[in-house]
Amino acid sequence: MKKKKVNLRDLKPDSEERHNHDKTSNNFKAYIPAIISFAMLIIGIVLDYVDTSFFRDWIRIIWYGIAYLPVGFPVVKEGWESIKKGDVFTEFFLMSIATIGAFAIGQYPEGVAVMLFYAVGELFQNAAVKRAKGNIKALLDVRPKEANVFRDGDYRSISPEEVNIGEKIQIRVGEKIPLDGILLSEKASLNTAALTGESKPDSVIKDAKVYAGSINLESVIEVEVTSKFEDSSIARILEMVQNATARKSKTELFIRQFARVYTPIVVFLAIGVTFIPYLFVDDYVFRDWLYRALIFLVISCPCALVISIPLGYFGGLGAASKNGILFKGASFLDAMAKINLLVMDKTGTVTKGVFKIKEIKAINWNEKEFMKYLMAMEAQSTHPIAKAIMEYKENSKDFEAEKVSEIAGKGLKGNVNGKTVLVGNKALMLANNIKFPKETESIVESIVLVAIDNDFAGYVVIADELKEDAKLTITALRKVGIKNIMMLSGDKDSITQQIASGLGIEKAKGGLLPEDKLNEVETLKKNPQNKVAFIGDGINDAPVLAASNVGIAMGGLGSDVAIETADVIIQTDQPSKIVTAIKISRSTRKIVWQNIILAFGVKLVVLILGAGGLATMWEAVFADVGVALLAILNAVRLQKMKWE
Repeated sequence: MKKKKVNLRDLKPDSEERHNHDKTSNNFKAYIPAIISFAMLIIGIVLDYVDTSFFRDWIRIIWYGIAYLPVGFPVVKEGWESIKKGDVFTEFFLMSIATIGAFAIGQYPEGVAVMLFYAVGELFQNAAVKRAKGNIKALLDVRPKEANVFRDGDYRSISPEEVNIGEKIQIRVGEKIPLDGILLSEKASLNTAALTGESKPDSVIKDAKVYAGSINLESVIEVEVTSKFEDSSIARILEMVQNATARKSKTELFIRQFARVYTPIVVFLAIGVTFIPYLFVDDYVFRDWLYRALIFLVISCPCALVISIPLGYFGGLGAASKNGILFKGASFLDAMAKINLLVMDKTGTVTKGVFKIKEIKAINWNEKEFMKYLMAMEAQSTHPIAKAIMEYKENSKDFEAEKVSEIAGKGLKGNVNGKTVLVGNKALMLANNIKFPKETESIVESIVLVAIDNDFAGYVVIADELKEDAKLTITALRKVGIKNIMMLSGDKDSITQQIASGLGIEKAKGGLLPEDKLNEVETLKKNPQNKVAFIGDGINDAPVLAASNVGIAMGGLGSDVAIETADVIIQTDQPSKIVTAIKISRSTRKIVWQNIILAFGVKLVVLILGAGGLATMWEAVFADVGVALLAILNAVRLQKMKWE
């Protein structure tokens, strides 16, 4: 049985406060081991410095041993677990033998300090991981949770999973249709953007197919169920998201890959430092060369690497956040830097997803008077297109519509100030033998035709507005090297092609269902040279967001599911932020590699000195701290850079 996920927004305030308190407590607990070790290490070093008589021998060993355990035991345990699985040469193994070796030769503070540095680096890395995508089960929040089914002469609210095929369900205004079915009511206006990406609400009439996840906009409707919940459109989308997420490979941070090569090399070199001198040195003393080998191992601990790499990523994450961009983990900064192909949705991504009047064409009428007749009629409707028309800046109070009737699937008919007015589509004009200009045939956007006293009076074109920075975004993307840009939309192909053409996008496809978008991106990914980013904002975009190399969601107006599924969130809803995200990710990658080269270069020098007996473990720790400080300063540069 699937567990129902609790939606935090539905919790009572005291429950939410308790949840946040528990979350804060859990976050703090992660830092307690490092804090304990740090405090005990400092106290131990102070006691060593003042040379107290009691802090010697076994007391000193036990003190540093206890200081070592909070940060050292988890690493030693992880190293042992890896060995049991056949993966011997991990950074856990290296850290374990190096620090235990430090204890073996009496360098207790150094052993604790080295492991403490490693633990701090891990905390940085874990903090980045916590930003990663939430559990995909959160998607279950979007599915309709109740269905009003007609049973025993009345409507009862039950779970959609319990509704049978053939039963009648009722959907009130503002509710989601819980299951696929056939419309029993005379008509319905549905918002299907969550499923198809279609920007215009869908008007359907009796016996038409309706889909789960669509939102009922106008009046109470009844639907006959034609499929079980697990076979419904919304359930298929959820399943595709889960499958696509499972197929997405998890990027390993550089240190994990590097350690698999680096660790066995330094271990065998340390063995060589211990035994090879026996063949060449006359006064060979095993203990002395073992001491050097252990120092060599301590020096070889990749602490500076472990710290400097996450610091670089954190600099990038912080810079992105300041610019209204949220990366859900350091690995997505890396992935974004490699993107060479961008696929984008249309509605809500490059357009505002809000209807506006694009063009008014009055024929033999003054525009303002023409609009007064139209507004008087549309004032009777709650349709989104009517709302767009009512935003026209003209006072129409002296024009009043009477005897307004709705003609299903065609439009409105009524009287305004004694004149018969028809407002609707081409079918309404044809049904009333009204001739209209051929130019209207070539208009791909939503068009409202108007006839007054049986004469064609004009038309109004309603369209979804482009975002202010949409065109600039395409130009800027090409400047940063993203030459291959494609648009995929659930909206009509004619509208999609028009928008794409206006933006300078050569490849575009419209009229796509969620599975069509997913198939398109999967096809693109089959070419190993393609690193695909997809940007969208609706529930219907969730599967393809999960399947792409980098999923980017509009966070301001985008759906919860898209935001939950995506790897990168544009919090300001500006498509131009994609360019900023690419620039930040590339700068971050450059900084990280600078830190890697710096850390490895210094480490190599100190390793050579250690093998020659010219460096102690304190010098190794100091070298690590110095490199870490330089890495911090380098990473801070990201906060000062400008990408606009």
